[in-house]
Amino acid sequence: MTAHVDITANPESELNQLHQHLQAHLEQLLPAGQQTDHVRAAMRAGALTPGKRIRPLLLLLAARDMGCDALQHGVLNLACAVEMVHAASLILDDIPSMDNAQMRRGRPTIHRQFGENVAILAAIALLSRAFEVIAIAPDLPAWQKSEAIAELSSAVGLQGLVQGQFQDLHQGAQSRSPEAIAITNELKTSVLFRATLQMAAIAADATPQMRQKLSYFAQDLGQAFQLLDDLADGYKHTGKDTHQDLGKSTLVQMLGADGAERRLRDHLRSADAHLACACHRGIATRQYLHALFNQQLAMFH
Repeated sequence: MTAHVDITANPESELNQLHQHLQAHLEQLLPAGQQTDHVRAAMRAGALTPGKRIRPLLLLLAARDMGCDALQHGVLNLACAVEMVHAASLILDDIPSMDNAQMRRGRPTIHRQFGENVAILAAIALLSRAFEVIAIAPDLPAWQKSEAIAELSSAVGLQGLVQGQFQDLHQGAQSRSPEAIAITNELKTSVLFRATLQMAAIAADATPQMRQKLSYFAQDLGQAFQLLDDLADGYKHTGKDTHQDLGKSTLVQMLGADGAERRLRDHLRSADAHLACACHRGIATRQYLHALFNQQLAMFH
């Protein structure tokens, strides 16, 4: 993000507090079951394992920057729904017929812990629970819940995560143009960010102009995150398998690490400009992303 953002203006304790509220709300929405309820246990392992919670935190911070109470239970429900969808997508990405990953967030993947059949059922159950959580969200009018469901369901389907995963699996090993790779990256990553930010805008009753800027922001942010993920592929201590991109056509492979990082920083500058226009009541979202990317990029130098 741009260098003039003062990250010290947003104390780390405030972000930790938001993280704790989010974790507690997730726990409440995904209660433990009987010892024999393996699907529920897998759901909780997938969604509650400690992680950065980037997408739900973005929703809460952006909603607050647009004048909304981020700790309102209805808004917390929206944030938790996004995290459930993200967790479900990771479970499915990791199974043997997809990426066959062994580690996620520093722990064995869900299919390694519970078996592939339970992992698939847990992912489906998390997706189902996500939409239920929006439908029963307190303090939100029916039109907001309906719009939020429409945004999130679109991000999951053939215009989003499903199509992105299909392209990655079936075209990733082929020689592709930078434009084709960017389209796959948008479907894999930008689309869920877009739904996340649009749900924040819905909760805050933002103007169409603000929502458009948030859409542009999410597009750049998703590209930056995918480039960051690709750059980190060969590094240890990321909590997941290394060299998952071997044999795939990626922008890092095409542009080299330095070229990919330059492109990443270009996306960050563009994302920051769009976000500054959309969230004019506060800068907590910009501060958060500035600190997050600085921390992540530091490991490459």
